[in-house]
Amino acid sequence: MKIGFFDSGIGGMTVLYHALRLLPKDDYIYYADTLHVPYGEKSKDDVKKYVFEAVDFLSQQNIKALVIACNTATSVVAKELRKKYSFPIIGIEPAVKPAIIKNQETGNRVLVLATSLTLKEEKFNNLVTKLDSDHIVDGLALPGLVKFAEDFEFNEEIVLPYLKSQLGSYKLNQYGTVVLGCTHFPFYKDMLKKLLPEQVDIIDGGIGTAENLKRTLKETNSINEGIGAIEYYRSGVKVENEQTLQQYAKLFERLHQI
Repeated sequence: MKIGFFDSGIGGMTVLYHALRLLPKDDYIYYADTLHVPYGEKSKDDVKKYVFEAVDFLSQQNIKALVIACNTATSVVAKELRKKYSFPIIGIEPAVKPAIIKNQETGNRVLVLATSLTLKEEKFNNLVTKLDSDHIVDGLALPGLVKFAEDFEFNEEIVLPYLKSQLGSYKLNQYGTVVLGCTHFPFYKDMLKKLLPEQVDIIDGGIGTAENLKRTLKETNSINEGIGAIEYYRSGVKVENEQTLQQYAKLFERLHQI
């Protein structure tokens, strides 16, 4: 049986990258909802509809677990998905808790980079309200990074000016941690490092999500059931174009380099 991965686009591959390192002897099916990407600027009802359509498809592909490798989808619909499907569903959310714990001690602030919908969602705001007693968390939506990633745009001359313009109004030396609250954003970690002061660390939930997946499979004795093969689907259509598959392989190479 395969492990299902779902995202609105290619962002979830940053989580799949960690899963492949932890679980190299399992097989995967990756579903990118490219017809409807990006999710972060859409309504909750639309996102729910798209996610249920995708997971209905994946449920028919003999999967033993599902990773919702999309912060927006997790925040909007993960709870409802778990009520409908019997296989384990592992979500991802911005790594706010470790960032707050670290920076409460230092007095530095935390900047959460995410999509507009994630930052507006009740789940995220409840988490911040519960943990952020010192009010050190700020949020910034970066929809342009999602578009850049979906266009396979990693040219610094194009991306860096966008990041500079978005971060320009923030006093970055006041921050201790930047949280990448969208799975598309780790593709640009190297560029963010060029703009952030040296003391600022960058974290995301991808590694923790992959570790959670491994723990879940161990608990159900369903680990190491494959050869590390990956099937890709774009809104229900299997990806067989060699050029596209090569682009996906290059994304893993990029993550390995940064």
